[in-house]
Amino acid sequence: MASLSDLPPFAAIVVAAGKGLRAGGDVPKQFRQWRGKPLMRHSVEALLAAGARPLVVVVSEDAEADAAAALAGLDGLRVVHGGASRQDSVRNGLEALAGDAPVHVLIHDAARPDLPGAAIKRLLAALEAHSGAIPVLPVVDSLAVAGADGTMAGKAERESLRRVQTPQAFRFADILAAHRAWDGPTDAGDDAQVLLAHSGSIGLVDGDERLRKITFAEDFVNAATIPAIRIGQGYDVHRLAAGEELWLCGVRIPHEKGLSGHSDADVALHAITDAVLGAIGAGDIGTHFPPSDPQWRGARSALFLSHAVELAREAGYEIGNVDLTLICEAPKIGPHRQTMRARLAQIMRTSEGAVSIKATTTEKLGFTGRGEGIAAQAIVMLSLA
Repeated sequence: MASLSDLPPFAAIVVAAGKGLRAGGDVPKQFRQWRGKPLMRHSVEALLAAGARPLVVVVSEDAEADAAAALAGLDGLRVVHGGASRQDSVRNGLEALAGDAPVHVLIHDAARPDLPGAAIKRLLAALEAHSGAIPVLPVVDSLAVAGADGTMAGKAERESLRRVQTPQAFRFADILAAHRAWDGPTDAGDDAQVLLAHSGSIGLVDGDERLRKITFAEDFVNAATIPAIRIGQGYDVHRLAAGEELWLCGVRIPHEKGLSGHSDADVALHAITDAVLGAIGAGDIGTHFPPSDPQWRGARSALFLSHAVELAREAGYEIGNVDLTLICEAPKIGPHRQTMRARLAQIMRTSEGAVSIKATTTEKLGFTGRGEGIAAQAIVMLSLA
């Protein structure tokens, strides 16, 4: 969470009174487990950590026991009952704060559990110029207008459209007055629409893909057991031999000897491949590319690492960072380090800043000290995409 100590005080409302029917399950989605906690608890904790005081959680009247269990142990909360619509629920939350008369308030959906501090900072800063502010993302896909018969009836111009997220930030007095004065349809869409109808000014700030909404059953698949990060380690050794090419991190290194093995014997890529596979519990490099299989004879080890990275992505993870240590007396790694970092980042489809390559010797001790081979040790951190 980004530090918000330099921002003005603010209150918050977390709306959690819906039924969450599209997500399936026996209980409303806001009370289901997501990454080890009830879904609604994630955003409540994030707002409390950011300094939201007071914080009102709006739940349906028949869900008080579920809410109490989901929020157990958290201080500084008020729980109020929702209404027949989301708009009614927000109004109830605002009225619960009226006695405190905060200057600013954030209104957030409990179904958006990942709440970056930087987004909060942008929203509150925008209230210096506007009575409301909302996080938005550009629309990147083409848009079509659907006809009643299920055919395309026209095109919508995406350049002027934005995807709207929460939390939405408001000057408290303005949003409370707007809700009290609202006489439009029961479903206003969101609170920015209510303020806009009351002649409020809505600033647009950059949203964040992390603010995605948990909506469907597949969003919860294995959510209770999937950790936010996973770590794997790998270790490999190959002997040096005359007449072989020396490949390290997918780069050919000029040297009097090369590494011997069934593939190109790139000891660095083998160690990293095992680390990625280990992080997702997918065995080791020999499981996927057995040395007994002739099709891998002389193969470039970049294929092995690319395969492991793709498996990690299919499991929902991206490369966080990789830390590689090469152990050898020769060749000198320093002159090739930057080229190796760039190639490794390319293979793993990550930034060079996420790649660390170090080298050490064993002070002439052991097989590496005698120049008989090269060893590599790798640690990889994966994070949920």
